Amino acid sequence: MDQPKLAIAALGGTVSMQARNAEEGVFPTISGETLLTSAPQIMTLARVTVETLGLLPSASLDFEFLLSVLSWANFQIKQGAVGVVITQGTDTLEETATFFDHLWDHDEPLVLTGAMRSAAQTGAEGPANLLDACRVALAENSRRRGVQVVMNGQIHQASVVRKTDSLALQAFSSPIFGPAGMLVEETVRYLRQPAQRRVLPLPKKTTQKIALLQATLSADTLLLENILELGYDGLVISAFGAGHLSKSWADIVEKIAERIPVIIATRTGSGSTAQSSYGFMGSEMDLIRKGASMAGFLCPRKARILLWLLMGCQRQAELARYLKEDIRFQN
Repeated sequence: MDQPKLAIAALGGTVSMQARNAEEGVFPTISGETLLTSAPQIMTLARVTVETLGLLPSASLDFEFLLSVLSWANFQIKQGAVGVVITQGTDTLEETATFFDHLWDHDEPLVLTGAMRSAAQTGAEGPANLLDACRVALAENSRRRGVQVVMNGQIHQASVVRKTDSLALQAFSSPIFGPAGMLVEETVRYLRQPAQRRVLPLPKKTTQKIALLQATLSADTLLLENILELGYDGLVISAFGAGHLSKSWADIVEKIAERIPVIIATRTGSGSTAQSSYGFMGSEMDLIRKGASMAGFLCPRKARILLWLLMGCQRQAELARYLKEDIRFQN
């Protein structure tokens, strides 16, 4: 019986890092081909195509590069791959996964993974994560689930996964919703049915600029006042609590929302923005009256990516529909 075809792309990140010398720290140096040799069991599971598309720390990835990676992944599916695995750094992994998930229109799974320990460290988990990611990508029950993140034996849905610790091995979680599945004795097991997905077309425009600002206690308004003059096409605010701002910020948001889309998300790290609970100046009800949109369960970083993509394919008028969490998380 022929083995299934699996495609793996390496973008860099901690999983690919080694030290040049003891004083300089680690750098991305290990190719995807070399990384594959650290988990030889993968070659017994599938016919593997592996390519090194970049050796970058994930903070240096950008949307243009990710679109080229997506093009590569789409080609692999057309060539018969039953799944695609991408390795990258963890710093922006949650954002990359979200970006791909909005654009991935195949039944075949796209799985992202990385590592918290570099290849130079004792106990580096990169090879195990890569093997797990490949198992998930090859599993029949992974189909029609869009993009997923596999780390430390857990499977996370791209739309809700977040990096919630800077250095810990168990750095990824899915607040409120929990992991979508896990690997148990090398078997891929899911905890819920695939969620309904709405996929966007590829953006025709990539020059749009979306600002992300965070509200803080007694913050001045200088940056906020200059958002339009600086040429931004959209604004996301990481707001207090359930989506609240100071009165001074709220007054400026009203003027900005007349010109460009404004999304209010919560900075708390978990939970949803409100819709109709608070009525004070700067509350969610006040901001909605002033023309802002509430992000619901969508975190500020993921809200920025959504708005960038919607504007890129000229669908910003559909923003409210995409922010409805009951559609995004329906089982």
